[in-house]
Amino acid sequence: MIRRFFRTIRQRLQRIRERFARKPNRFIVYMNQQAVLATEATEALVNYMIKPNKRNAQRVRQLEKDADEVRRILVDDLNRTFVTPIDREDIYALSRAIDDILDDTWFTINEMDILEVNPNTHLQEMAGRLDDAAEELKLAIERLERHPGVSSMHAIRARKLRSEIETLYPTALADLFRKPKDLDNVIMMLKLREIYRHLYHAAGRIGDAADTIDDIVVKFF
Repeated sequence: MIRRFFRTIRQRLQRIRERFARKPNRFIVYMNQQAVLATEATEALVNYMIKPNKRNAQRVRQLEKDADEVRRILVDDLNRTFVTPIDREDIYALSRAIDDILDDTWFTINEMDILEVNPNTHLQEMAGRLDDAAEELKLAIERLERHPGVSSMHAIRARKLRSEIETLYPTALADLFRKPKDLDNVIMMLKLREIYRHLYHAAGRIGDAADTIDDIVVKFF
């Protein structure tokens, strides 16, 4: 009888705690879903650089579509919400930056597949840094509400990886211009330049997302 009484009290206290517990910011939940899909896409890109095939290419395409749907829901919800816990502009900007990372990841793998470009060491290095940076962004968003200081640390790491990709980009271009000797080499040079550019743009979006995270931390946490 006494045990039953205390068990009932504990259950009621638990329900009270759950009722008054702070609910997660749904917009951060949406952006975290986007970030998870982005890390899965960059991981698939790394796998493609190791073993290029249609399956890895299609996986990135599907992940990009899934992320587009999450963003559509976020934007629709944002348009119907009068008051938001974070600036509307920051929510929109961060979501868009993550979406752009997925787009550039898809552009990279799609053009490699269509243009029949085989991975090289430059592409593998840039893809690896992009994957690491996407993981740092994911962690930054996960920590944003409860551990904003840790979130900023991950944003800093993401920017550092962005800088590494931006350093690899001109190195890869310089290597291209040292190689042309005949028409076939020139054609391959043009193909690779476009693919390098997609990864360079993806790195820029990493930086945009990290900057927005820092803005959110300074203004709201």
